Amino acid sequence: MPLLDDHTSRGARALILLHDRELRACMVSWRAARAAGISLPPTDDPDYASLDAVAYHVLACARGYMVWCCEVLGLPDPQINLCPSVETMDSTAENYLEHVLSGWRVPLVAVTEEQLNTSQESRWGVVYCVDAMLEHAVMHPARHSFQLQELITRS
Repeated sequence: MPLLDDHTSRGARALILLHDRELRACMVSWRAARAAGISLPPTDDPDYASLDAVAYHVLACARGYMVWCCEVLGLPDPQINLCPSVETMDSTAENYLEHVLSGWRVPLVAVTEEQLNTSQESRWGVVYCVDAMLEHAVMHPARHSFQLQELITRS
């Protein structure tokens, strides 16, 4: 994992590194759940239609959080590709994971602590400052990893 010592904001740096750790851990949990043949509880939520749908959801959101942060801060598009389809998760998840994490390493390099307090409504209608969105981005894969680990333990 890169050190990111060139980041102006130590807070942003920490959250980028924590996001890297938690997203990787979530994908380990996803692979373990797939290997164990875990079935998800029935739901109408398309993000939980299958284990591959969960992986898609987590990876697509990882992209979305950084795109949103860059938009709010008036930074260039981070050039993170759209997430591959649910149907291809088995064969594309690893490469996309590395792509999205790479796309997180540079965009906020010169962002200051003050800029992290910039607020705007999220795509789901909740107002976040950039710092809080980065924290949300860290916890999102952590929550899904927790859920997957619980399902594995209960099986």
